[in-house]
Amino acid sequence: MDNNNMFLAVKAAIVGFAGAFSAAFGWLGWLILAWAACMIVDYISGSAAAAQAGEWSSAAARAGIWHKGGMILVVIAAAIADAVLGIVVAKVPQIPIEYTTFVLPIVLVWYILTELGSVMENSAAMGGPVPPFLIKLLSATKDKVEDIVEPEEKGE
Repeated sequence: MDNNNMFLAVKAAIVGFAGAFSAAFGWLGWLILAWAACMIVDYISGSAAAAQAGEWSSAAARAGIWHKGGMILVVIAAAIADAVLGIVVAKVPQIPIEYTTFVLPIVLVWYILTELGSVMENSAAMGGPVPPFLIKLLSATKDKVEDIVEPEEKGE
């Protein structure tokens, strides 16, 4: 197989996977995949920043893994909350809405923005330049996500 055919085969495999994944899990699946990728990149960049500073330790690495495990539990709880809310809305005919999901996407977006902020901090700790506008953009977006859930607390 020459290089051009190999490239086409790889491209077809990627498109096939993406299509199957989208058909199976929809946009929420891509959000979960993005969050998982952000967690992995954050863990690797945090380990690299700590190693560069001479501060890497297996205890700190384990603490990072436990932290990620706690995040996974929160995401599972959000998914369960969405499922329960969906059941309640479906079983109460007086509620005239169709409920699919609300809690889980907000939690995932908040975690993704948190992880991206951490990756930027790790990049800066390794000496990489981080554009100030990107820091402001992520911070403002995270604040907006928090406003969706707790709008009254921002005014205090």
